[in-house]
Amino acid sequence: MKYFRKAWHWLTSMRTALALLFLLALAAIPGSLLPQRDLNEQNVQDFIESNGNVAKIYDKLQLFDVFSSVWFQAIFVLLAISLVGCILPRSWDHYKAWKTPPTRAPKYLHKLPLAAEGHSEKSEEELSAEIQKRLKKWRVAEYSPEKDRAGVHTFSAERGYGRELANLIFHVALVAILVTVAAGKLVNYEGQVIVVTESGSQGGGQTLDQSTEFCNTSTSNFDSFRAGPLFDGTGLHPFCLIAHDFAAEYLPNGQAEMFTSNVSYAEGEDIYKDDSEWKDYELKVNHPLRLAQNRVYLQGHGYAPTVTVEWPNGEKRTQTIQFQPNDTTFFLSSGAMRFDPPAGMHPDLYDRRQNQIAIQGLFAPTAEWSGENGKLLQSSYPGLNDPAMAIDIYRGDAGLDTGTPQSFFSLDPNLVQSGQLQKIDRVNLNQGEDVTLDDGTKITFDGASEFANYQVSYDPFQKWVLVSALVMLLSLVGSLVIKRRRVYIRLRPNAAGGTDVEMGGLARTDRAGWSEEFHELHCALLELPDPDEVEEDELYTDD
Repeated sequence: MKYFRKAWHWLTSMRTALALLFLLALAAIPGSLLPQRDLNEQNVQDFIESNGNVAKIYDKLQLFDVFSSVWFQAIFVLLAISLVGCILPRSWDHYKAWKTPPTRAPKYLHKLPLAAEGHSEKSEEELSAEIQKRLKKWRVAEYSPEKDRAGVHTFSAERGYGRELANLIFHVALVAILVTVAAGKLVNYEGQVIVVTESGSQGGGQTLDQSTEFCNTSTSNFDSFRAGPLFDGTGLHPFCLIAHDFAAEYLPNGQAEMFTSNVSYAEGEDIYKDDSEWKDYELKVNHPLRLAQNRVYLQGHGYAPTVTVEWPNGEKRTQTIQFQPNDTTFFLSSGAMRFDPPAGMHPDLYDRRQNQIAIQGLFAPTAEWSGENGKLLQSSYPGLNDPAMAIDIYRGDAGLDTGTPQSFFSLDPNLVQSGQLQKIDRVNLNQGEDVTLDDGTKITFDGASEFANYQVSYDPFQKWVLVSALVMLLSLVGSLVIKRRRVYIRLRPNAAGGTDVEMGGLARTDRAGWSEEFHELHCALLELPDPDEVEEDELYTDD
């Protein structure tokens, strides 16, 4: 029991709380420097493949899952316990101090940091009334000569209790931030969806059958989705959104200046109304659409090339698939497409599987050709000015109906290495150009559309995190501005008439600004000239 008590006192000391807060900040650094699995699983896998054994050690140390790691959560919980253990006894001590009258004055006031003496022609009763008036906002205790240490009628006054109160509120607000953030992570959800917008460059004026609508009715509607451990996927808040367009503004050097997307939306029962009755909103970066329960952010964008495959029998397949931007400045992007041939050409399922078409390569919104033969594709500008593709074309089993998950942006390298997919051509295509394969199949690059990445977020505790943060900042200001100080005033009747006044002042924290206030009180009681017109050292001593 003895050791437990010592451990508890150590844990609940303010020094320990500060050490844990500093340790929590240090522990968060790997989460900022290394890719995190809950944000992007693919980035973590790429990092592990590129860094070998070092990355495997990082993984064992949970450095790719920092904020959900055992050691980070342990620090988090210990910090919360430490802060609560600090707050409770300090709150009780503050309450007792608030209820306790100001302490009696010391016997020798001239030894205090601030001291002053003087004589007033007023009687002791008149000065007592004046003191009560001047110290109206102070907590005042009046001591008779029998109770005073010097045997003189004395007033003890104290002010600035709000400093400790503000300090306690600051720590309570800090705990509230920790609790609300943790609670939000338990019940929140966050999903990303890519929508190919209607605007864009389409070769030959072709209109794509591409949905621009998203409904928050099922987790399967998202391209990626993650949620807290207490969210079971059935508590989505229904709303629908139609993305009408996407516009990007660029500086001459290609740097993005602003992204904008005009959308229409409806919530709840309004979803079933005609689209023309839905509300409109201009979605911008850092200007999310705030719904009753959710927020919709415009996170980023990219390009979705459109490719048409025409088989020798005249049947066509057209796909518009988003490519992954490898260069976020000029949007040179990589991706893959997979096409299943018409059933009429290959009635046998196995035969049809062996004649699937797969495309993998690069896309540039504004093509720039370099290299020895001028065939190396690069992008010189992020705008869709002169789109082009550099692609490898494969024929064989593209893994469309195997049930095995594949990367959306690349072909399965195992299929290529095993010979199930065989490369039959490598071509560069500008918009509108085509290539004919050895069996008469024609592949045409029709153009491209822009896609926008929308993020739907739900966190019911976010507003409480904001409130807690604001309270913490305001209370911090209060704890710095408010000064805890005491003043003692002794009144001695003078045999020749009037009353002798002796004053002493003591700052409980720091003395910034307190000497001026003491000076003004002294001058007011003794009816001395304006403090600005009298030398300060003539009125009181400051030891």
